[in-house]
Amino acid sequence: MRTILAALLLGVIALMSLPTSLPAQHMAQDDGELESSYHYVPPSARQSVEIGNFYFRRKNYRGALSRFEEAAKDDPYYAPAYLGMGKVYEKTGRKRKALAAYHQYLNALPSQKQADEAKDVHKAIRQMERQLARENKRQAAAEQPAPSARK
Repeated sequence: MRTILAALLLGVIALMSLPTSLPAQHMAQDDGELESSYHYVPPSARQSVEIGNFYFRRKNYRGALSRFEEAAKDDPYYAPAYLGMGKVYEKTGRKRKALAAYHQYLNALPSQKQADEAKDVHKAIRQMERQLARENKRQAAAEQPAPSARK
């Protein structure tokens, strides 16, 4: 599996390095056949998520997040992109963003049955909501002025 993902990643990198314009000698051709043969095709949302997962497993969270965001931009209804973003945000300590991404993931699932079966995501959401509530309580307590001592 790793070999396949590495080959996929190298293939995407090779595709990205293809020239976007043609040398001058090819531009002069009248038939335009060669000119139309060079078109950049960005990876699909599924491929972007696969690459993002590859980066995530190697703890390259910036690269993973970039690929997951690209997938969500290309296909806003592709649920695995939001799941990946949620994992990256959770791993990097950005709980509010992780919660938002996990909720988007659940909303993007094609059926209610799949949303209900996403137990790990529901568990992560509950855990982060409890942590955020505790943090908010501590923050509110710290912001209250201390009672003054009377003489």
